[in-house]
Amino acid sequence: MDARDEQALDAVKLYYGAGLSQSEVAQRLGLSRPTVSKLIQYGKDRGYVTITIHDPREQESSLAAELRSLFGLDGVRLAVLPENGTNLTAELGKVGAAVLADNVNDGDLVGVTWGQTMYSVAKNLGPQERRGVEIIQLKGGVSYTSRATNDFETITLFCNAFGAFARTLPLPVIFESLEVKQLVEGEKHIRRVIEMGREADVAVFTVGAIRPDAMLFNLGYLSETEKAGIAARAVGDICSRFFDDDGNACVPQLDERTVGITLADLRGIRTRLLVAGGEEKVTAIEAALRAGYATHLVIDADTARKVLRQARQRAAS
Repeated sequence: MDARDEQALDAVKLYYGAGLSQSEVAQRLGLSRPTVSKLIQYGKDRGYVTITIHDPREQESSLAAELRSLFGLDGVRLAVLPENGTNLTAELGKVGAAVLADNVNDGDLVGVTWGQTMYSVAKNLGPQERRGVEIIQLKGGVSYTSRATNDFETITLFCNAFGAFARTLPLPVIFESLEVKQLVEGEKHIRRVIEMGREADVAVFTVGAIRPDAMLFNLGYLSETEKAGIAARAVGDICSRFFDDDGNACVPQLDERTVGITLADLRGIRTRLLVAGGEEKVTAIEAALRAGYATHLVIDADTARKVLRQARQRAAS
């Protein structure tokens, strides 16, 4: 820690802790106000300050209560979108990061998937005072195309937040050849990472929609024939495992070539945080919740209403 770090700590303590204005902090420290402003920003960037906004709408709503009751969830938090149209994925990431931090304890194995939502969660994780945490990649993430999965970046940000060690799967998630996939999974390191994924204490994941522009459809893993077969049978995917309207794995020939934990493995994890939202994911979210894949849910209010409407219609039919 150098002199700038010490100055930044003094500045943020006076500004956030004592409630002084930047001008008052500048006078107290004998610095200019612009210098104090830069020190405060530096302190935030260094992780000396974390700001948490407690929005009661995220928890104290009839929507959250009904979701908890209907699907037997331990916790539900709503991402509330401001009127200025803030990006949904960004808001889900903010709330998802807060819920995840509340559910990770010292020594936990934390299983992580990838995708835009998971990357948003990772980017919103501030420094956490935990010891002995390990971050486990739950599925392969190497892309065959120029479209990035951000799997490495996501894992790195999780590790930075929890001061954790990474257990990665530097592989494609779906192999073209079953024989090659089986050979790779037999390697000692890969086998152990997958085993640790099954043993995870916490898993954070999202669901993918079945649509032509979905990330999993555009990473070079699937043939056009396979995409058509998936569209005919599946409503979504979790950990790149495609599932039907009852939540059951429904494309066995792809399941056999997929590297990572299975849907059955996921159900065995103690705390399972599903972070998802958006019109295109309503059917997949409802099916995943009905199948019991999540213990905790982060979802936006609009999607929550549509999920509940679909569940009520199903119950009435």
